[in-house]
Amino acid sequence: MPGLRAAGVKDQRREDLSKSISSRDKALVCAREATRFKALDLVLLDVSRFSSFADYFLICSGKSSRQVQGIANNVEENLREKGIKPIGAEGRREGHWVLMDYGDVIIHIFYEPVRDFYDLESLWADAPRLDWEEDRLEGAPEEPR
Repeated sequence: MPGLRAAGVKDQRREDLSKSISSRDKALVCAREATRFKALDLVLLDVSRFSSFADYFLICSGKSSRQVQGIANNVEENLREKGIKPIGAEGRREGHWVLMDYGDVIIHIFYEPVRDFYDLESLWADAPRLDWEEDRLEGAPEEPR
């Protein structure tokens, strides 16, 4: 009968972005998810001209190792609900530098002093920064002003 679902079956209407999303849009979704969970000083770098392994680096930080772990856990869970699954993740246990590999998008979540020490933004200084707060997803409807 229409409208009835078998017990234990997940809702098939949930959005699966994994196959239809561009690298740029995936990076924007990742950035928005990270900020939802209080990631600080988020920078989105377009490294496609300089890297053979990724198109975008998302770099952000937390004020404690616990916050870094929380950001990583929540971002992964919420992206997974959208059908975007990581290839791998490292550093979660320590919470100083969590690296999450989403193929064309690499997320770096740092504990603030560790971020200052490694200074990835300087290492990738030639990579253009995306204004992710102003940028819209491709095909997204105009937001009312």
